[in-house]
Amino acid sequence: MIFTKVNIIPRRLNKDTSVNILKFKHFVIFITLCFLASCKNDPSRLAEIKGKQIPIDSTLIAIDSIEQFVVPYRDRINEVLDSTLAYAPNPLLLNDGERNTSMGNLMADIVFEETAPIFKSRTGKELDFVVLNAGGVRSIISQGNVSARNAYEVMPFENYIVVVELSGSATRELINFVTKASRPHPVSHLQIVTDKNRSLESVNIQGQPFDESRNYYVASSDYLVNGGPSVGFFNEIISTTEIDYLLRNAIIDHFRKVDTLKAEVDDRIKQLD
Repeated sequence: MIFTKVNIIPRRLNKDTSVNILKFKHFVIFITLCFLASCKNDPSRLAEIKGKQIPIDSTLIAIDSIEQFVVPYRDRINEVLDSTLAYAPNPLLLNDGERNTSMGNLMADIVFEETAPIFKSRTGKELDFVVLNAGGVRSIISQGNVSARNAYEVMPFENYIVVVELSGSATRELINFVTKASRPHPVSHLQIVTDKNRSLESVNIQGQPFDESRNYYVASSDYLVNGGPSVGFFNEIISTTEIDYLLRNAIIDHFRKVDTLKAEVDDRIKQLD
């Protein structure tokens, strides 16, 4: 095998070429610095905010193309909402009783009836009672046909039913709060009797005397359980069971099951003279 030695002799740059390369390098550096300077983010400052009210009234003109697009959807929604689900022989009101009301009693009883079997199937435990807040029942139900629209009027919020476990002492605090409240908070399967000064005379849960040595399972709305209006219902919670059931859907399902809505002011919260 024959190896051939090859000598590589670098080409010598003349003076003009060296000067041109140096100038090119300076040019590249200058362009790079300019580019970096242009990329610098100056902080923006809010100088002014302007706003105006746009009234929604009869002066606004409907756009035919949009109106025609919406019509079939609106008609279908109205058809579903206005279909009759049950009948109310008497109006169910929010002010027909001092310590409890027919509308509040209906609402609390619906929550108990619809929640108890779900809670039992998920936990194997029995639901003890229901407590809601008076402000959560937003409308009456008038005498006559009852529809899904009535359910949306009674419960326009996206509140879910949850069941909380309370100690006996926490349950007593809840009962005391409901007893002293100036508004009639809806309850179900809970009977409270007070004297004329609203001091407790007796408390029965599911027909049995209140036992402070045991825990109780109470159904309510997630709004209250999460501290909603700070009503003081649930200061100490041992456990929470999600039912995954909207209050409104429970109302609608109940309407579908019954032919006639029956609720009245009773002695579930009673004040003695």
